[in-house]
Amino acid sequence: MRTGARTFLVVLALLVTAGCSGNRDQLLADLQSPRPEVRALAVKKLADESRPDDLALFTRAAKDLASIVRGEAAAALGKSQDPRVVDLLGELLEDSDVDVQGKAAMALAQVKNDKAKAYLTLQYGRRGRQTRQVIVQALKQANVPGAMAEVVAAESKAIWERNLLALTEGSLPERVGAAEELGKSGRPEAFNRLMPLVRDSQVILAAAAVRGLGDLGDKRAVAAILPLLDESFPDLRESAITALMRLQEPQAIPRLQAVAVEKSSVSPLAIDALLDLPRQPETDAALCAIALDAVTTEAIPVARAMRDRGGCPLETINDRLSRPASAASGLQAVIGLGPAAKDALPKVLPYLTQGDATLRALAVDAAAAIGDASAAPALQKAFEQELASVQPLRQDWVTQALPERYGPGFDPSQPPPPGDSAEKQKQKGDKHANLMSRVKALNAAKARSLGRPVVQQRVPTELFDDVESSRLEPLAGLLRALGSVKAPGALALLKGFAGDSSVTLRTAALVGLTRLGPEGVALAKNGLFEAERDLLKALAQALAEQGDAGQSALVELLPQISGEKLVLLEALNRSGAPASSAEVLEKVVSEGGPEAVLAASLLGRMKAKTAVPVLVKALEDPSSVGRRELLTALGEIGDSSAAELVVRDLYHDLPEIRAAAAGALARMGTGAQADALDALKSDYYRRVREAAVTALAKTTTAAEGAR
Repeated sequence: MRTGARTFLVVLALLVTAGCSGNRDQLLADLQSPRPEVRALAVKKLADESRPDDLALFTRAAKDLASIVRGEAAAALGKSQDPRVVDLLGELLEDSDVDVQGKAAMALAQVKNDKAKAYLTLQYGRRGRQTRQVIVQALKQANVPGAMAEVVAAESKAIWERNLLALTEGSLPERVGAAEELGKSGRPEAFNRLMPLVRDSQVILAAAAVRGLGDLGDKRAVAAILPLLDESFPDLRESAITALMRLQEPQAIPRLQAVAVEKSSVSPLAIDALLDLPRQPETDAALCAIALDAVTTEAIPVARAMRDRGGCPLETINDRLSRPASAASGLQAVIGLGPAAKDALPKVLPYLTQGDATLRALAVDAAAAIGDASAAPALQKAFEQELASVQPLRQDWVTQALPERYGPGFDPSQPPPPGDSAEKQKQKGDKHANLMSRVKALNAAKARSLGRPVVQQRVPTELFDDVESSRLEPLAGLLRALGSVKAPGALALLKGFAGDSSVTLRTAALVGLTRLGPEGVALAKNGLFEAERDLLKALAQALAEQGDAGQSALVELLPQISGEKLVLLEALNRSGAPASSAEVLEKVVSEGGPEAVLAASLLGRMKAKTAVPVLVKALEDPSSVGRRELLTALGEIGDSSAAELVVRDLYHDLPEIRAAAAGALARMGTGAQADALDALKSDYYRRVREAAVTALAKTTTAAEGAR
């Protein structure tokens, strides 16, 4: 090589080195930049140079206040593969930012030693869904066989040992929590741990142990739990009933029936337990007896449930109705059974003229529940008599009609007139200084701007109502009954009472209108814009019970009602929604909030495939409420296109979400992430294990059927 050429290459090399040195100096300076993104980029570029001396810089960056910098520092520490950084990465795995946690997990996978693996395994049980999923990915990247199964088993073992320690050495609240958690594990070993606590002197601990035995699912506990129904401690009795409900043990039926009719604070829970037991003649017989012997407010729903199961024998009911002393029990059963007890109507009607007010009211409700037109004359006569007795009490003592509109400038929902002085506006503002009044005014203005009807407080037409609402209940019951039997002239009569000043009579009239077919429903639905919550609940439920016409009315008004959507959705949730409501319900889900939970449940029950994109979008939002309901809805719809998203929740830190995700996959019949489902077979919680086993069985069957 010529001497001139050699000199040129040496000079070129020196220039390149000087340029690199200058670039590195700039990166080192950028580490001190006040802008986090500049510091993060500097860390990233320095990591690409892979200089061992830079480890101290990355260690310092791992303590940076900005999460973006800590994340890049974690990635840089991982690239170094230096065993000394494992503890620091372990700290970053507990960072408050989930993205930093994820980068720390992937960095630990690059170190590939036992200590790094131990950090990943330990933190799986302490982190949220996103980080848990990254931890499994990191372990797979580190070539750990059965990565998810290993961390799930480790989490399960840690929870078990923690609960055992708390049960033996913890404070009383810790022992209570541990007893319940041991039961949720479903492990056979938990039985011997919990049984000695059933008779513990600490009632709160004994009750927790009983609930744990119920969750355990071991029917050997039934013999020890049944005697607790005779205890005097309500907490212990409640726990015993709850446990028997979960154990689904038929031999508990007679004891639960006895508790249900004793009219105590735990009677409703005993009734719920019997309703939850599998259908069999013994259960139905017990429920029919409860419909006769329980307190009226509890007996009627039981009889209504038996209506759906085919009813109860009328011989016993007719026998009760034949004697005034026992007629109340027969009437309450008829109210619940409704049309199924039509043959008992001749024995019901004589009680419409009874001197006992309670029997008269029950008889009116019973005739209304049966809904037979032959009862109309007797009900009309009773109505005329009751109206005649009430009218003198309701005479106006101020004959001049009260104003029903605000005077100019006094409506709080309207902006002040432009000509008002500041002082005048202040005087008016003082009258409406209450915060809630101002909030309502703003909401009204917003609703008006969106073209929605404004729900306003009803303007009083009386200065003072002399008649107590309880005195008007008999008349209200007759109004409802006239609508139920479709009495002649009922439409005009109820329409007149729909504007009554008494909310009791107004509610009854609106409910009665819903029972008069489409024309009555069209008139009644306008009552949903009233401000009385009890009226709204009664009317919404009445509309929902009228089938497609009433349910369609609720769905139609759903977008127009802003403050009480839950009332309408709860009514639809009890009765179901028409298929045509899918679009409206999808919009409710997209708006979020507690209403979205009920709307998602309804869409799932409707199996509305058009709702899948909306439900998926809601599920993608980690902050969305009702995650379990969203998963369940997607499972009921059964569209496998959502399977990949549902699979993510198999990694969720809450067991009920993991169980819901596995249940959804079972209904979808897809084999997505079978390894994750297989790993959950060793989950700590029994319900998660059972859901995973079911899902695997369904997906296996579906795969075999596709061959």
